[in-house]
Amino acid sequence: MRLNHYTTISRFVLLAGLGGVSTGYADDLPAPVQALADQGLEIHGQFDAPGGLRGYGASVQGQDMAIYLTPDGEHAVVGTLTDSEGNDLTEAQLDEHVRAPLEAQTWQLLSESHWIQDGDVDASRVIYTFTDANCPYCRQLWQDVRPWVEAGKVQLRHIMVGILAPDSPGKAAALLGAGDPAATLHAHESGQQEVEASAQPREIEEQVYTNNQLFEELGLYATPTSVFQRKTENGNVRLDRIQGMPSDERLIDMMGSEAP
Repeated sequence: MRLNHYTTISRFVLLAGLGGVSTGYADDLPAPVQALADQGLEIHGQFDAPGGLRGYGASVQGQDMAIYLTPDGEHAVVGTLTDSEGNDLTEAQLDEHVRAPLEAQTWQLLSESHWIQDGDVDASRVIYTFTDANCPYCRQLWQDVRPWVEAGKVQLRHIMVGILAPDSPGKAAALLGAGDPAATLHAHESGQQEVEASAQPREIEEQVYTNNQLFEELGLYATPTSVFQRKTENGNVRLDRIQGMPSDERLIDMMGSEAP
């Protein structure tokens, strides 16, 4: 599947479907906030709010939101708080209390997934990309990033999924279970030797299954989907993602520099 637009992760919570109340808030939430948690909202943190309100950062189905508890502790309002001049007082709180910690959790989940290394282990830039062996755009991306990878500047970690064709899971398993997964992936993506679907030990097949689950739970729908870190203007490290083939401009963003 090819998509030419992109979505910045910081605008939406990536962990759709990985919910539950955050540790530390599950046992002491005020009743109105607990009622929302019981309905499926994940509560991530508490923050100060004007007017005697108490704010909570929350998310549900990939969308972040703020909950404001009234001073009497008996009512909660979900929405955006503005001041007398119309300034949004919610956006910065959501960024700090919902998006940033969830992005850190997402990065950890990606690191713990089952991936094949493509590039120097000591490369300064790491990119996770969901790859299906039957995806022609995954192959195109593999080819497009060669200058950075071969220069030792970027390491791609291919999270192998099987979603595009009936034999995609078998091909993903064959790659993950190969004696030299990196060399086998290189041969496949370069067109030197196409990988064939083959039965693998149950452990390897379960790796493909869990990668597929992660792909779905993150609300993704295109391969390749690439996730990488970027620095904001204030120096914070945040996540960005590109679903589908990146444009030339976005490829440079993802790689972190012009082609060497």
